[in-house]
Amino acid sequence: MKKAYELTFIVRQDPNEDVINDAVNQVQAWVEAGDLGQVTKIDRWGRRRLAYEIDKQRDGYYVQMDAEIDPRGLPELERNLKLSPQILRYLIVLAEK
Repeated sequence: MKKAYELTFIVRQDPNEDVINDAVNQVQAWVEAGDLGQVTKIDRWGRRRLAYEIDKQRDGYYVQMDAEIDPRGLPELERNLKLSPQILRYLIVLAEK
């Protein structure tokens, strides 16, 4: 049974907008892989200053996704987010009803 989650992540800042778009599309593909999830909304917050430096980055591109995800697919999604060199930080929370 799928549950509503909010996935917020920070993409490494890059002057080329295509790199950021590719990273967002890749995360969406991970969510929808294996028919375990479906992205319902993507909200791009844009470039913002980080509270503290992460991997020598002072700015990041913030994105929030609302998705319906089967909890069995969360470990693989988290693994992909951790291993991605483009993702600085991420947070997955159960959405309020």
